[in-house]
Amino acid sequence: MKKARALIALMVAIQILSACGQPEFTYVKDKGGTTYFKVPVSFTQLNAQPIELFLSGDHPDSRAAALRAQRVWSTAFDQSADPSVRHLLGSAEPFVYATVHQLTQEQRDSISLNELRDFILPVTEATRHGYQQRSMVLRQPMIFNRFEPISDEVLTLDAGARGVHVRFNYEIGTDIQTFDHTAILDEKGATVSVMLIGCQSICFRKRAAEFDKIASSFKLLRLPG
Repeated sequence: MKKARALIALMVAIQILSACGQPEFTYVKDKGGTTYFKVPVSFTQLNAQPIELFLSGDHPDSRAAALRAQRVWSTAFDQSADPSVRHLLGSAEPFVYATVHQLTQEQRDSISLNELRDFILPVTEATRHGYQQRSMVLRQPMIFNRFEPISDEVLTLDAGARGVHVRFNYEIGTDIQTFDHTAILDEKGATVSVMLIGCQSICFRKRAAEFDKIASSFKLLRLPG
């Protein structure tokens, strides 16, 4: 009996140690070591190159795509059981996209808070209007419809960095998709770091606290020197 109890106690201790050793988050840092965030380990990491081609409109074999690859880092995470980059714009499960852009000189001279808001999707009124006009001229169906603002916060960060944190809805297809967008311009005005969290609106309302934790982990790293 004593041996059986000792064996049970040992098995329980092993299970506890194993559980304690399992990480809760995946910690992510861009290739330049400037930006940091974390996501739950239940998310699957994806190759974000198809997203870059979609957002830029560049042909994968073009010089523009090659130049963009030199100055843009990105990654994506999907919590769906069937993970896919297509879930960036519509999924019942959470999707996280993060990118860091090394700005060109022209971009450095013109970057504004509104451009930070519009860095991935059309958010400001002027950009949304431009998107509608282009769709009409090109006779293309609009992907993004019925914009609904939820919140808009200007971020004043350490050492002169600044940014925006906006949350909004878009009707995409037959679903309402909620997006949480954080964009940060570093203190030198040299890089923009962006995180976009997306999920259907019902999902977002239920799991808002979890998404807040992911968004709040998105920070600039202060490197020595």
